[in-house]
Amino acid sequence: MDFTPPPTPREVPPFDPELTGPLAALGAEAREPFTHENLAARQARDAEVRPRPTVHDLRADGRFEVEELRVPGAPDTPDVTLVSARPAGVTGSLPLLYYLHGGGMIMGNAWSVLPQVLRAWALPLELAVVSVAYRLAPRTRYPGAVEDCYAGLVWAAAHASALGIDADRVVVGGKSAGGGLAAALALLTRDRGGPAPIGQLLLCPMLDDRNDTFSSHQMAGVDLWDRTSNATAWQALLGDRYGAADLPPYAAPARATDLSRLPPAYIEVGSAETFRDEGVAYANALWQAGGQAELHVWPGAFHGFDTFAPQAALSRDARDARTRWLRRILARCDGS
Repeated sequence: MDFTPPPTPREVPPFDPELTGPLAALGAEAREPFTHENLAARQARDAEVRPRPTVHDLRADGRFEVEELRVPGAPDTPDVTLVSARPAGVTGSLPLLYYLHGGGMIMGNAWSVLPQVLRAWALPLELAVVSVAYRLAPRTRYPGAVEDCYAGLVWAAAHASALGIDADRVVVGGKSAGGGLAAALALLTRDRGGPAPIGQLLLCPMLDDRNDTFSSHQMAGVDLWDRTSNATAWQALLGDRYGAADLPPYAAPARATDLSRLPPAYIEVGSAETFRDEGVAYANALWQAGGQAELHVWPGAFHGFDTFAPQAALSRDARDARTRWLRRILARCDGS
């Protein structure tokens, strides 16, 4: 019998044809990996060019009710800014999507993600959204960001009536770093006996600080967010704790050894992205723990593909799948 060796890391899954053009159009500068040497400059550039819509902008000519809230952080830490939004004119207590933005823990803001989130989910599903302005690394290292997210969740649940939300129908979610934080938050609130979310929406989540999966090597220098950028971001977040054997799962959820009693998860990755294998492994670990996970591996998709090619068929399919999962989760837990 002939033996076929496993593929080497340089045999890269092909990109979806509709995604190759938008990826190439980003240019070499946008695809340059993040390093310790260029991190500060890249962060400054991101803060300069990334959109930050105002509350007025987010209200979208009266379609949404939007306010910024300053709520207490963890003890001895600054207050946390939450951006709270809901469809205008919809009465009653709405389910809540507690959303954590992406950006590798080192970039991004709570405002830029909201126009798309509100269009995609708040209107059609009649749900409220709270986006969290958690502190970024390396200025704030672990556990700053996840503690900010936890403090905001606890506050929102305690003030559900004032916010017009149903504290028994909260989904935590996010993309990339935000997906990793959502997974960490689900673990943290379970272990602290905090507010219990009904679902976790984990989009191309950043879960594993060890950065040593097959896909992380396979997509090195190819994916938009590759293992060099990933290592830089994890080092910025963890500092001296980077690579520690005893790193808590609230820092890197892939480190968790107990995934029992967690809410149902939606997990998606691309077949051609750095986070593919850690996302698949996390779904498998949830199943092995007796939990629920819906896993999507989009063929030919790189990291964040739908942001850069929103009209591609694959991007539309991904958005539809996320919405269907959210609708099912919310309907399952509708107490009306």
